[in-house]
Amino acid sequence: MNTSDFTTLLFVEQTPDEAFNAINNARGWWSENIEGGIDRLNDEFIYSYKDIHYCKIKVIESVPGQKVVWLVLDNYFKFTEDKSEWIGTKVVFDISRKVDQTEIRFAHQGLVPQYECYEICGEAWTNYINDSLRNLIATGTGQPNTKEDDAFEVQLLNKFSNQNS
Repeated sequence: MNTSDFTTLLFVEQTPDEAFNAINNARGWWSENIEGGIDRLNDEFIYSYKDIHYCKIKVIESVPGQKVVWLVLDNYFKFTEDKSEWIGTKVVFDISRKVDQTEIRFAHQGLVPQYECYEICGEAWTNYINDSLRNLIATGTGQPNTKEDDAFEVQLLNKFSNQNS
């Protein structure tokens, strides 16, 4: 893993299997706007929000209680000059037990500071992992974007637009 890739750590009281199951429930912590299989090796799914963000992802590694890896097959951002950022990158969840806690090391391998979306995407991942996924693991309820309103993504898009004005 390149040290400039976006990464974040999460510690929870629940077991690695509980963390693994929650990660595989991306509709419960990332977005209800996901179509397709999410939780099995070679599953492919699509996330989209209006005409602003679209990505097609494949599950390329899935080891219960230990690891989940997604490969971004296709991606489009309306708000970046390079519309294809993320293509070929990997979203990695490494899960391990540390004494009395479960550690989740999240890395978006290939999401690097040179990307236009690095800051906005890093903020989004931080929210989804450290807040929504944490809550899904701990309480059974995350805060995913809903089908009716992707308010968090709109908020980040507005912030990004204002920075580039």
